[in-house]
Amino acid sequence: MKAQIVFINVFFISLLSFCQVNADYILKRVDENMYSENRIVESSMTIHGRRSSRTITSLSYSVGDSKTYTEYLSPAKEKGTKMLKLDNQLWIYNPSTDRIIQISGHMLRQSVMGSDLSYEDMMEDRKLTDIYDSEVVGEELINDRKAYVLLLKANVSDIAYDSRKIWIDSERFVPLKEELFAKSGQLLKQTTFSDIKKIDGRWFPTTILYKDMLKQGEGTEFKMLEIKFNQNIPEHIFSKAALRQ
Repeated sequence: MKAQIVFINVFFISLLSFCQVNADYILKRVDENMYSENRIVESSMTIHGRRSSRTITSLSYSVGDSKTYTEYLSPAKEKGTKMLKLDNQLWIYNPSTDRIIQISGHMLRQSVMGSDLSYEDMMEDRKLTDIYDSEVVGEELINDRKAYVLLLKANVSDIAYDSRKIWIDSERFVPLKEELFAKSGQLLKQTTFSDIKKIDGRWFPTTILYKDMLKQGEGTEFKMLEIKFNQNIPEHIFSKAALRQ
């Protein structure tokens, strides 16, 4: 009887260890698809408000999780607006006032141009494996795709979302759906990923719909019109001087 109990305990310990390794493996594969040393993205952001929608286009250059330079291309009202992220600092240049403003503190929680994304969302480019502990809690079908369901719990303090529930395509290892939670457990945002394409050997969702659960509207649709990985990006782009050029 004692031997049977020992066997059962060893079995469950092994099973728990396997699930943890499996969760870590899944999240590592997601990072391999979603994270890059650098990239150039031309995109459109359509904000679906209560009464109307509007679309903003932009061109962004990113290096790892530390540097991002974005220039807005249209409409005319937003054209020439630029954003620069260096590590945990963010600046915005407004051409109509010719001023550079640093966004920090509580201002980072504000909406970007009325969208469902905050400045904190725009700033967060770190690998999921660097900032969350993960566990597999089930499997589901999402749009006829088998998906692993993972719960992520933050292991760092400087982060907008204390926990996440994320559905990962079991074959392509890209996120299909995500729920983002505050420390209190309140659901803050929902995200869905679609139009998944193979680009430079990696699977990547080229359409992402963000929905801020605390505001009205139908969400913000972010479409990547063109994306290039592992490009030669001039270093001078990532400077405050470049904001006025």
